[in-house]
Amino acid sequence: MTAKDLILGQHAIVSAFADDVLAGYLAERGVVAGERLCVERIAPSGDPIAIRVSDHLLCIRKREASSILVYTELV
Repeated sequence: MTAKDLILGQHAIVSAFADDVLAGYLAERGVVAGERLCVERIAPSGDPIAIRVSDHLLCIRKREASSILVYTELV
């Protein structure tokens, strides 16, 4: 499953990345393996989405979200 597949309000844990270049970009913004994230907002068109990572909100495109491999967490 990827971050792109998550629905509004759903929590997940980052497990890996499908794109190494994008992984570096996201790591600089706090999105790393083992980090908890939550989908906070989704644009009416579905792109971009806002995810909460640690203590900040990060807006990413669907293309970027599709490279973040996650497993869901029960809350």
